Amino acid sequence: MADIPNNAPESCPGTESASAGKTTACQGCPNQSICSSGQTKLPDPGIQEVRWRLASVKHIIVVLSGKGGVGKSTFTSTFARGLALDEKKQVAVLDVDICGPSIPGIFGVQDEQVHQSGSGWSPVFVEDNLSVMSIGFLLQSVDEAVIWRGPRKNGIIKQFLKDVDWGDIDYLIIDTPPGTSDEHLSLVQYLSQANIDGAVIITTPQEVSILDVRKEINFCSKVKLPILGVVENMSGFVCPKCQTESQIFPPTTGGGEALANELGLQFLGRLPLDPRIGQCCDEGKSFLNQYPESPAAQAYHQVIKKVIDQCDKS
Repeated sequence: MADIPNNAPESCPGTESASAGKTTACQGCPNQSICSSGQTKLPDPGIQEVRWRLASVKHIIVVLSGKGGVGKSTFTSTFARGLALDEKKQVAVLDVDICGPSIPGIFGVQDEQVHQSGSGWSPVFVEDNLSVMSIGFLLQSVDEAVIWRGPRKNGIIKQFLKDVDWGDIDYLIIDTPPGTSDEHLSLVQYLSQANIDGAVIITTPQEVSILDVRKEINFCSKVKLPILGVVENMSGFVCPKCQTESQIFPPTTGGGEALANELGLQFLGRLPLDPRIGQCCDEGKSFLNQYPESPAAQAYHQVIKKVIDQCDKS
């Protein structure tokens, strides 16, 4: 696949194309002279550095969604905690939501700091077999805004992938921001030679979310990123007291399952709304440990099993 440079027009031919820097779409692009010179065709040495660093990681899973507010970070944290319930497995979470790093707070480690050694940055450990890395650990305060352009975002993502000493990891879960831009392109580029299993796509039942998720699936197709399956989050509200389920976001077009069936993707399951999930995230606690018998916890375990099965097949 041809890499698309930052600030390129939508009709950019890509840096690996023979017409790079030479088409009418290239006129006025700030990268035109670089593309036409052929310099961008040189392989980025960082790709091999990332491959070497992540060689000890058995499975890499990217959590994606084209829509904001669908619960990617909540899913990522709960999914990782569910995997880590097996004490024989080492699990790590990488937060590449550069402008909205919520993972440290969700895991209750927002006051921790990253330490550097001869082998690289050491991730912050939540449990003995669960570690986390995020730009949130590098900020002066939780209120500090990250106001960065694409190249600087690209640089910190590259640094996270090649400089963090994860050790021997069974699962590396990568939480991403919404959309299909700088962070996603950088991630796919640097993981192109790594042992990536694929993406888990998160949606909510309503059509406004489904439309954006279609774009994310199209992005995965264009960059050749495998899709492990689709998860429908916030699928009904289950009352913690009476266990009655209500539809808060009615799936007018069939929701995530219909989307998965239409596109030939694996439907991983539905995760119901439970106010205690948000409370646990605010308090940095594990919902699966606090309420193991709840319908939402059972639904998470079913999704986790299906993802593990998909990874074993890949």
